[in-house]
Amino acid sequence: MNILHIDCSPRPESHSRQLSAAIVAMLLEHMPGASVRRRDLGSDPLPHAAPDYATTLSSPATLAAPLEGALDLSEMLIREVESADGIVIGTPMHNLTVPSVFKAWIDQILRADRTFMSTPAGKVGMLRDRPVFIGVASGGTFSGDRANQPDFLTPYLSVVLGSIGLKTLQFFPLQATAFLAEDQATFARAKALAAIDLTVLAKAPCPAT
Repeated sequence: MNILHIDCSPRPESHSRQLSAAIVAMLLEHMPGASVRRRDLGSDPLPHAAPDYATTLSSPATLAAPLEGALDLSEMLIREVESADGIVIGTPMHNLTVPSVFKAWIDQILRADRTFMSTPAGKVGMLRDRPVFIGVASGGTFSGDRANQPDFLTPYLSVVLGSIGLKTLQFFPLQATAFLAEDQATFARAKALAAIDLTVLAKAPCPAT
């Protein structure tokens, strides 16, 4: 099994990093022979869309004849996803949604005629489904009875990842981190992880041969 582990927080010891690391540890315990590939968007952010990339994606004609090198970064990131049997993402909630470094990654892996097809009914994913475990840390509260802010992150990621074929998503919210002492954060993290469903690993479609 190959695991793609993505972190998005700029903080080295952030709650989302601890949460994603704990998810990876659980997967390795369940699948001890698994390998892990790291993509740390927080400490090594991707560039935002370059002019050549944006121009290439601007129409079917330019996409059919891409500028030299314009799709190289996108192709590398897509292949990382394709080679993974499971994906673990740790992300903070920044201003109600995903951090800009995570959006830069999304903008590279959503590519017409490569990871999705455009149809009259909308985008249809071209990648095989696989389990995606998403740890979300927020300084405030965005779900449940005590929610005091909206959540644009969860529905956005559900639609975006689903549009390329990744539909087996599990979200693990760690909320109100701005007000948690260390022992409270540890308890909250364990509570979030208690909801993980590892049976999806056995049910995941196998890569085509």
